[in-house]
Amino acid sequence: MTQGPLTTEAGAPVADNQNSETAGVGGPVLVQDQLLLEKLAHFNRERIPERVVHARGAGAYGTFTVTADVTQYTRAAFLSEVGKQTETFLRFSTVAGNLGAADAVRDPRGFALKFYTEEGNYDLVGNNTPVFFIRDAIKFPDFIHTQKRDPYTGSQEADNVFDFWGLSPESTHQVTWLFGDRGIPASYRHMDGFGSHTYQWNNEAGEAFWVKYHFKTDQGIKNLTAEEAEILAGKDPDSHQRDLREAIERGEFPSWTVYVQVMPAAEAATYRFNPFDLTKVWPHADYPLIEFGKLELNRNPENIFAEVEQSIFSPAHFVPGIGPSPDKMLQGRLFAYGDAHRYRVGINADHLPVNRPHATEARTHSRDGYLYDGRHKGAKNYEPNSFGGPFQTDRALWQPVAVTGVTGETVTPVHAEDNDFVQAGNLYRLMSEDEKERLVDNLANAISGVTRDDIAQRAINNFRQADEDFGKRLEAAVQALRG
Repeated sequence: MTQGPLTTEAGAPVADNQNSETAGVGGPVLVQDQLLLEKLAHFNRERIPERVVHARGAGAYGTFTVTADVTQYTRAAFLSEVGKQTETFLRFSTVAGNLGAADAVRDPRGFALKFYTEEGNYDLVGNNTPVFFIRDAIKFPDFIHTQKRDPYTGSQEADNVFDFWGLSPESTHQVTWLFGDRGIPASYRHMDGFGSHTYQWNNEAGEAFWVKYHFKTDQGIKNLTAEEAEILAGKDPDSHQRDLREAIERGEFPSWTVYVQVMPAAEAATYRFNPFDLTKVWPHADYPLIEFGKLELNRNPENIFAEVEQSIFSPAHFVPGIGPSPDKMLQGRLFAYGDAHRYRVGINADHLPVNRPHATEARTHSRDGYLYDGRHKGAKNYEPNSFGGPFQTDRALWQPVAVTGVTGETVTPVHAEDNDFVQAGNLYRLMSEDEKERLVDNLANAISGVTRDDIAQRAINNFRQADEDFGKRLEAAVQALRG
């Protein structure tokens, strides 16, 4: 903001910003004091609805640099040559807490990345875990209701949390991640990021590949114990946001090495488990990590509200060469995220500086509505037209996927080794003895808050099916805590 006289929103100079107009000295305030009314009316409207999930967050701008040739897999222009750089904006977040919640809590972390490419914005909306609690978006509202405040008590209830998890055995893998050592990152800089979902890449020849993204932190993994997090959350609720901002201010720019797993499209149908199941990882022995980029964060937002709170991300924002998969959670998110932004920020939220494309112009026939900035001037608002308006390219962004069968609510087809407990058990057995002890302690402390024995026992049994030792130790720990 430049130096000069204070003005109203309309640009008129303000004579007195300390005292309201009154009817005589000490009299009632006058409605003609338009500065007072303007300030109060604006203040009443300064907040937009917070995100239903991922409300608590921090963000930064950065640069993505291509470090290896992946043109055999994708025709995306921003990945077309080694050394090419693309501006980015990354928003980190917790999932369940509200806008005023503490950062240092046991919760997945959002990892939402916007690439400002020359072909439009590409959004990769992931987490700091490679898997999730459920595999079908129809269960998402119910799941989030269990993580939020109970409608009667006004608090998060262990009964609700573990009742849902116990009745949803597909959650066992993610819960094992969440209550393990990586459940509470020490900062946003010291955690990995994942696209989590399976996506499609397609090349100039029209060949399609299924891919998973991995962002490995170059700062090293650092986590907090439950005891450390409890102290830090009380002392500094803004610990993660502060750490990110101050690191960038010091010139210690955090970075991540970016990898992709690539599966030829034809292999999906016969792979040993469903490769589109968000509760599963692809073993690296089957599909090794291929390094292809470097992400660096190097600039803080100038205004948190304008750039972090009003930022929008949607997994439906694709560019040529990249597209969706039949992942049922992803399919639901393709609608849900854009719809949430239209409600929360406004129908034209993509006109805001943090959201609009940087290297190209958004050319649409959408007009009017909240936040509309008149950018189209007198251009025609229909297509086709005879006045030189934007036109379709006749080339799809991604390759079509063959479908067969009849419509209806369906269970995802079972592959040879589909199982909700195998990967959770594998993860447990990979842990050191100390890691196992902390995992069991963390889970036992949480389950001990459940008031009904049947809910607690069902939750424990899911972990026993993942690994007999896991379940046995967890049951003993819960009994000990309950006396």
